Amino acid sequence: MTKTAATKTILIADDDASIRTVLMQALKREGYDVLAADNGATLYQWILEGRGDLVITDVMMPGENGLDLIPKIHRRAPDMKVIVMSAQNALTTAVSASERGALDYLPKPFDIDALLALVKNAFRKSRTAEQNNAPDMVAALDKSFVVGQSRQMQEIYRTIARLRNADLTVLMTGESGTGKEVIARALHQFSRWSNGPFVAVNMAAIPRELIESELFGHEKGAFTGATQKNIGRFEQARDGTLFLDEIGDMPFDAQTRLLRVLQEGEFTPVGGRRAVKTNVRIIAATHQDIRALVQAGRFREDLYYRLNVVPLQVPPLRERAEDIPALVQHFVTQSGHAKVFEPAAMQAIRDYRWPGNIRELENFIKRLCALHAEDIMDAETVKAELSRHALQTPGQGLYLAANSDVSIAEAVTRTLATDMAAFEKPDLYGRILRQMEKPLITEVLAYTRGNQIRAAEILGLNRNTLRKKIRDLDIDVKKA
Repeated sequence: MTKTAATKTILIADDDASIRTVLMQALKREGYDVLAADNGATLYQWILEGRGDLVITDVMMPGENGLDLIPKIHRRAPDMKVIVMSAQNALTTAVSASERGALDYLPKPFDIDALLALVKNAFRKSRTAEQNNAPDMVAALDKSFVVGQSRQMQEIYRTIARLRNADLTVLMTGESGTGKEVIARALHQFSRWSNGPFVAVNMAAIPRELIESELFGHEKGAFTGATQKNIGRFEQARDGTLFLDEIGDMPFDAQTRLLRVLQEGEFTPVGGRRAVKTNVRIIAATHQDIRALVQAGRFREDLYYRLNVVPLQVPPLRERAEDIPALVQHFVTQSGHAKVFEPAAMQAIRDYRWPGNIRELENFIKRLCALHAEDIMDAETVKAELSRHALQTPGQGLYLAANSDVSIAEAVTRTLATDMAAFEKPDLYGRILRQMEKPLITEVLAYTRGNQIRAAEILGLNRNTLRKKIRDLDIDVKKA
């Protein structure tokens, strides 16, 4: 890029000399003028002198905290754009940066191309004027549980921070147990809707014929059994957030009514005659592929686009294993214990696949804390509990075999070692086989949502054979 009179000047503050050097070289190659300091005081002096078109600052530096520097900069230079960098990769940092008026937040270590893209984008947009209209985000953090420093979680933190002054509808996708409702609560808490209620409703947990009544309410006598007027979830969530979990399970008729609410801002209770105005922020979530449902004619395409204004993919735990130690510590604290995990014990937990994701990890850690009184958890104890957990929980043993040093063979060995009476009973082979067979079939049925034809295809079994195994193994297809 050739220098011109319009060349922009970028001010950098970071106490890490190597980061300053890398940034200066990369930005100068793009044609920017660059001034770099190892502290915030020098950067602020440049601001007082009227220098600079954009600021890139670290958070933790000698002297003044980079976050505290942002309001001072904007009092002196209201239109100055600020990009914050930090190795403290937590939701607190992202939200605090946004609350104080930062244009964007970049977790360390960062990709230099990503930073250059932010810089270019910063010169295309002006700073928004509504930086202080949101509620106190940091105060609300104590009520939120969103843990993790992985790259995927950093993107979620940035999205939460960016949406704090927006009313956009969010559609979250991800496997069951990944924490979608927790993230929905964080989106609510760090928004202008936070003073209103947060109302969560799970579409899959409501009988299909009652979903419209549940959402929109009903008048007395609207249908058999409607002995009194009922206020629906939309009215309960007035001036707040309505979280529609498992939106993919919503019946088609109810989808049509939901679309009207999103378009018109009003609804009519079941059996009612007058429309009711509504003022809610919608966040939806699903573990299903909504686009596939649209193609199959089971989900309205126009509703999908109304909901999917801001798509948010929530990663499974196996893709953010670096967050597991922090999650474990959080669940230990929640359980009221003070336990320390030996490195090998923590590694065993990290190596496990956790198909049930964060929900499964939480249950395992709380059970571990309740059953073992010792303050230091060693690898042998943790691995033994993981073995039992694998055999007692549908589908888990398969993950252990492929991804953990606690294999199916080891689980079988340890189970028999702790239950010598097992050798005194006949048909040991059949009993162990059934222990593994039942969770396998249960897991596949859960995946196919009870579709036995599809389950038989996946398992490579004849449909009649699968039916016999379901009967013989006493598998509850409805709960699978």
